[in-house]
Amino acid sequence: MTDFKVGEKAVYPGHGVAEVVGVARREISGATLEFYELRVIENGMKVMVPRKNAVNVGLRRIVTEEQMQEVYEVLLRRDEKISTATWNRRHREYMDKIKTGSLSEIAKVMRDLCLLRGDKELSFGERKMLNTAQTLLVQELALAKGVDEAAMSAELEGLFSESAS
Repeated sequence: MTDFKVGEKAVYPGHGVAEVVGVARREISGATLEFYELRVIENGMKVMVPRKNAVNVGLRRIVTEEQMQEVYEVLLRRDEKISTATWNRRHREYMDKIKTGSLSEIAKVMRDLCLLRGDKELSFGERKMLNTAQTLLVQELALAKGVDEAAMSAELEGLFSESAS
C-alpha cells in the first residue's frame, strides 16, 4: 500500500494532480474505514478515496524523471498509426486511456490528436479531448519539472509545431 502524507501531491485518474488535504475515518456498515481526502488542483473538487483501495483506483505519485522521459518518447514517436475507427470508437479508446491515469497513455491521446490536427480540422469533441489530455499532461509535468504551466504547455505544443514534424 502506498502511503500519502497530508500536503503531498498525488495524481487521481481522469482528474489530474490533487493535494492530500487530510485523512478521515468514517464508519460504513459497522466498519471503520480510513479515507484520503483529496482536493483536485484544477477545479478544487474534493474526492475521498478509501486508503486501502488507493492503488486499485489508480491514485499514484507524481511522475519520476525516468517516467517523464518515457512520456517524451511517446510524444515524439511519429511512426504510430492513428486509428481510422469512427470518432465514437476513438473517443471511447481515448477516454479509456485517460481514465487509466497513466501519463504515457494520456500522452498517446495528445500525440494522436495533435498529429490528426495536422491533417484535418478537429471536431468539437476531438478538440475537447485534446484539451483534457493536454491539461492533465501539463499539470503533472509542470509540477514534476518545477516549471509553470504556461511554459510547460508551450513546450508540449512546440513538440508538434511544423518544424518539429
